Amino acid sequence: MKTLIKGGRVIDPASGKDGIYDILIEDDRIADVAGSISAEADKVIDASGYYVMPGLIDLHVHFREPGFEHKETIRTGAMAAAKGGFTSVCPMPNTRPAVDNVDTLQYIIDKAKDVTKVNILPIAAITAGQEGEFLTDIEKLHEAGAVALSEDGKSVMNARVYRQAMRLAAEVGIPIFAHCEDKNLVARGVMNAGARAKQLGLYGIMNAVEDTIVARDILLAKNTGAQLHLCHCSTADSVRMVQLAKEAGLPVTAEVCPHHFTLTEDDVDGTDSNYKMNPPVRTKADRDALIQGLASDIMDVISTDHAPHHKSEKDLPFAEAPFGIVGLETSVALTMTELVHKGHITPMQMAEKMSYNPAKVLGIDKGTLLPGRIADITIIDPDKEYVIDSSTFVSMGKNQPFDGKKVKGEVRYTLVGGEVIYEA
Repeated sequence: MKTLIKGGRVIDPASGKDGIYDILIEDDRIADVAGSISAEADKVIDASGYYVMPGLIDLHVHFREPGFEHKETIRTGAMAAAKGGFTSVCPMPNTRPAVDNVDTLQYIIDKAKDVTKVNILPIAAITAGQEGEFLTDIEKLHEAGAVALSEDGKSVMNARVYRQAMRLAAEVGIPIFAHCEDKNLVARGVMNAGARAKQLGLYGIMNAVEDTIVARDILLAKNTGAQLHLCHCSTADSVRMVQLAKEAGLPVTAEVCPHHFTLTEDDVDGTDSNYKMNPPVRTKADRDALIQGLASDIMDVISTDHAPHHKSEKDLPFAEAPFGIVGLETSVALTMTELVHKGHITPMQMAEKMSYNPAKVLGIDKGTLLPGRIADITIIDPDKEYVIDSSTFVSMGKNQPFDGKKVKGEVRYTLVGGEVIYEA
C-alpha cells in the first residue's frame, strides 16, 4: 500500500523541515520526504494549503474504562482522539479498579488493540488503589507496557512514599507524571480563589494548592534523579519554578492545557459547571504567564486533560458537579486560534509541543516525519473557520465551555501507521 501526500507545508521538528514537500508512505512507514515525488500511489492526499505534522500525542487523557463506561470508553475516547488529530494518547490510571496491577494494565492494552488503531499508551498508578500508602510494582508495570507513573486526580501527599516511588522510577527509567494539588489546602474549593469567587459566593482554590506541590516535587526529583513531568500547570509561579528547575539542569518538563491558556476566572459565572475544572482557570496574569511560558519554551507540552463526564453529573449545581472538561476535539482549534494565529507560538513550536516533545518525554520513537519512521501523521487546515459545537463530538463527553466559540484551524486527516483513520 502506497500513499502520497502532495504539496503540504511539512513541519517536522526532528529534521527542522518547514516548507512545501511531498511525503511518500509505503505500508506503515515514511519512505521519502522531498520537494516533488512522482511515484505511483494507491491513495493521493492533496495537502495544498494544509499543515502536515508528525502525529499529535496527548500525554494526558481520561478514557474512564474500566469502571466508568457511562462517561467514556476506550473506543469512544480513541474516536475523539482520531478526530482531534491525535495518533497516540496516554490514559490516566484513575479508573475503577485503578491501573495499579499488570492485569488491569493488560486489559487496557488488549481492549485498545480490539477497538482502535490509535496508539493507546497507558499510564500506571504510583500507589495501590491510588490511596497514597503502598507502592505498586513499578518495574513489572513498566515491563508490561506502562509508559509513565501517575496518581493523577490527586497527589501522593506522603513525601516519604513519593520519594521512594521517584527513586524506583529513576532506577527503572520511567517518568513520573505529577498532579500537583495539596489536598489539605484545597478544602472545599471549586474555582480559583480571588475576587470572582468572592463575588459568586464560591469557595476558592488558592494558587498555593498547586505551587507548594510543584516545589516539593521538583525538589524530590532533584534528590532522586527521577524524570518529572508536571501535569496541567495553571499558575505563574509554576512557570517560574519550571524555569528555575531547567536552569539547574533538572530532568523536569511541564504541560499546559488549552483551557488554561484560553480562559480566566472572569469567564466563570458560577452556574455553568462546564467551566469547572481542576486546577481551575485562574487570573489573566496567570494565563499570560502560561502563554509566555509556552512561547519561550519553558513549558514543553500542550495536553488536553480530556475528562468526560455524563450530562447528569455536569447538570448538578456548580459546587456539586465533578471537575473536568473534554478537550480532544477542540485542542488543535484552540491552539491554532489562541496561540498560533495570535503570534504567540510558531507552527513549528505547535508541532514540538503537541508531538515531538511529548514523544521525547515518553522516550518513544514517534513525533517525527523522518524517512524510515512509522507514518503517524496529522494534517491540519490552518485557515478553516468554524464554530465549536459539542453536539458534533464523537466523545461521549460533551462537557466543555467552548460551545459557540468561533475558531480557526481544523484537523483534515489523521493517519496511524500509514492508514487514514479519520478524514474530515
